[in-house]
Amino acid sequence: MKKIVSLLGFLLSFNALAELRATGDLGVVIEREAGAALIVNTTEHKQLARIGELGDLSHASVVFSRDQRYAYIFGRDGGLSKIDLLRDKIDKRIIQAGNSIGGAISQDGKLIAVSNYTPGGVKVFSSDTLDLVADIPADYGDGQRSKVVGLVDAPGQRFVFSLFDAGEIWTLDMKNPQKPVVEKFKNIGKLPYDALITPDGRYYIAGLFGESGMALLDLWNTQDGVKRILPDYVKTDEKLPVYKMPHLEGWAVAGDSVFVPAIGKHEVLVLDKRNWTLIKAIPVPGQPVFVMARPDGRQVWVNFAMPDNNQLQVIDVKDLSLGKNLTPGKAVLHMEFTPRGEQVWVAVRDDNQVVVYDTDTLREVARLPAQKPNGIFFSARAHKTGL
Repeated sequence: MKKIVSLLGFLLSFNALAELRATGDLGVVIEREAGAALIVNTTEHKQLARIGELGDLSHASVVFSRDQRYAYIFGRDGGLSKIDLLRDKIDKRIIQAGNSIGGAISQDGKLIAVSNYTPGGVKVFSSDTLDLVADIPADYGDGQRSKVVGLVDAPGQRFVFSLFDAGEIWTLDMKNPQKPVVEKFKNIGKLPYDALITPDGRYYIAGLFGESGMALLDLWNTQDGVKRILPDYVKTDEKLPVYKMPHLEGWAVAGDSVFVPAIGKHEVLVLDKRNWTLIKAIPVPGQPVFVMARPDGRQVWVNFAMPDNNQLQVIDVKDLSLGKNLTPGKAVLHMEFTPRGEQVWVAVRDDNQVVVYDTDTLREVARLPAQKPNGIFFSARAHKTGL
């Protein structure tokens, strides 16, 4: 009898392993309120598995291992979860801080960095074991500690991040994990609230909530320090209510143009990447949150803060004109393009759905059920700087 049971167990395990799955076609959809993540197939528009018990995912973000097998999920409660996308399970989960706001994976894929509000700073972990490698407190001034925002990976085995309270940008060189090297750039502007790095890994740009303009660091020429761009934009304008802060990792870089959500205004700003001057302010239906470029750079898709968060606006990059306005449903929170951009997946939180559009025809392709989805991340991010 024992032999029969053992044989049945072996056959079940063999059948499970026989269901081969390619990692390059996978993605993760975050279910915000349930503290869960859906593993999806992006070609078949199909849910493969649901992973629960992931903590507070109200501001979750995800990065992927370079082999695309593992997803690392950063929770707002300080949780760092490593998900096995082939075995549909949590490989390991730790609570590394009291309150965190995202993370990044190193250029070689061996390190995971997490930016923390409480206690303020950056912690770096082994991507294999999630063991702590480095702890970088965000100390400044006279014994004060800052929240950390805008953490991204950069070439040269570096991470770059901003100190919200201190008004500083730091680079963290992890070539030698036993001896991290920190370079600090001070007085970059008041209250940097988020940041991006350009796809080529050269420019790090932090948005400023406390004053007009943005802070730019050229990582090829750090000796030149941080310079301000658009220093006079909206400086004299009346302060407007901000219903949701723009997400700068969703800024769009298309060719020589950078598309930026304006804080509190119904505009998308277009900058010339060669000299960082303003080309045009494009009026849009609401306060933009994510401004994302299709992989070929031809389109820019924009979603909005409430009360206009049932809409999507498509901008044609060729002539900077507004295209079709789409209404996927209630509370459009996040978008993710398939690797070559033929489709875009859209999280519609209050309708409990993910909507898939054909980006050429702008027609709806599919709808997938999801409980309060708020983030969509595809494994192709594994091979992109800053994502």
